[in-house]
Amino acid sequence: MIQHRRIDKKFALVLVFTICFSFVNKIFAQPNGQALFSSNCASCHAVHKNLTGPALAGVEARWGKKENLHAWIKNSSAYLKTGDPYATALYNQYNKTNMPAFTSLTEQDIDAILAYVNSVPAPGTGDSAAGGGASSAATESDNTLLFGILTLILAVIALVLLQVNSNLRKLSAEKEGEHALEPVPFYRNKAYIAVITVVLFCVGGYLTTTGAIGLGRTPDYQPIQPIYYSHKVHAGTNQISCLYCHGGAQEGKHANIPSINVCMNCHMAVNEYTGKDKLYKEDGTEINGTAEIQKLYKYAGYDPSVNKVWTPNNKATPIEWVKIHSLPDHVYFNHSQHVKAGQVACQTCHGEIQKMDEVKQFADLSMGWCINCHRTTKVQFKDNGFYSIYQKFHEDLKNGKIDSAKGITVEKIGGTECQKCHY
Repeated sequence: MIQHRRIDKKFALVLVFTICFSFVNKIFAQPNGQALFSSNCASCHAVHKNLTGPALAGVEARWGKKENLHAWIKNSSAYLKTGDPYATALYNQYNKTNMPAFTSLTEQDIDAILAYVNSVPAPGTGDSAAGGGASSAATESDNTLLFGILTLILAVIALVLLQVNSNLRKLSAEKEGEHALEPVPFYRNKAYIAVITVVLFCVGGYLTTTGAIGLGRTPDYQPIQPIYYSHKVHAGTNQISCLYCHGGAQEGKHANIPSINVCMNCHMAVNEYTGKDKLYKEDGTEINGTAEIQKLYKYAGYDPSVNKVWTPNNKATPIEWVKIHSLPDHVYFNHSQHVKAGQVACQTCHGEIQKMDEVKQFADLSMGWCINCHRTTKVQFKDNGFYSIYQKFHEDLKNGKIDSAKGITVEKIGGTECQKCHY
């Protein structure tokens, strides 16, 4: 009888642990659609407007069969060979440029991205894409809470049933005249304590690891700057090249923040804001553009009513701009290698900067995000002297050993080797 009790008790404990583990695993297995979209899709796609690729709103309806869409995302080059008329038309519409293959994405990952896309409301009907992201995150958070509550309820029920079973066995033994040991209280039962410890260790370890991985990642970070500087006005409306202000991006490791001298080259003549579009902060507060120019004059030590010409000899005070994009100290990133040699557009990493008033961080700049870009981005070999040293690749392309449509990715020239980015 006692031996049976021990076996039943062990079986019950294993059952409780299995139930808890399965539910916890289900909670943690939920892919984050917004994060997957940001790291894999956002460099070419937006939800409600066309960028390098088409807007993704309604993409499932346009493709008809979800299996076809999955196949296209995983390997567009291979899917084109099936002769699908919609895929062919899409390929021709976007200058016969293949979408990078995303073979690492699972069916569940793709479905999570599509769920996120469907959760983003159209402009004018709700919050912006950022709001949609919040909505998606809230939905995922609600699901997590639901699974957590169900896990807790089932665990409590299992423990109660175990206690009831123990009491019933005790009564049965007393009725049969057998001596029954007093049941050990829950808080002193080593088996229960061990199960709870293991579950808490798994949950705590997961949350700690996830939190540590997320340290330093600040997508959508948008600090308040000492002067309201609109990239939409400068880079968008006035078509000022990014490299005019951030010349270091083409010549060195850092893009550099422009000095007051660079600002005053234009603003000695432009002393008031006369744009047609009004300027607004993210919270909807209207900005006086002319007053912001006056702030620049104050930093520059320039009074247009006294001095008609500003010179660097004036007592200028550096503008304390708040840095937005930061990488860990152990990460090496060279702007010139990407902008000049790689011919990567600024928008790839910084988003549609020409449409932003107050700049925010576009991508999370994580290791996974960078590696994914290196695995899918083609190297601009043609008329690029920097890559002339890769003679074998040039010969293989010329002889047809390498498909010119697929090209050479950054990964093939060592772009995913650890020492390339880490000291």
